[in-house]
Amino acid sequence: MTAATYEDRVMYQGDVWVRLDTLPRLLAEGWRRTLSDGGVVSVIRTPFQWAMVSPVIEIETGGYLGDVGLYVPEVMLEEALYLLGASGEDGAGVQE
Repeated sequence: MTAATYEDRVMYQGDVWVRLDTLPRLLAEGWRRTLSDGGVVSVIRTPFQWAMVSPVIEIETGGYLGDVGLYVPEVMLEEALYLLGASGEDGAGVQE
């Protein structure tokens, strides 16, 4: 089984979105909560779909839990990196 790959920058709903990282779904959901609490919009991309909201029931019933791409709007990238405690300017792969 090959790992999912996601583009660093994508056009989604008419805006440019930047991939923060590719990580397991449960970890990405935790990051999304941190971002949301800080006022930053995020979206998860699985190999099958985009998810603006991730109902807990989907996760509990065995929805896709593999690696996902976690994206934020490019205009919110700096705020997202700050909230996640990351530094750097490229945006992709905030883990250091």
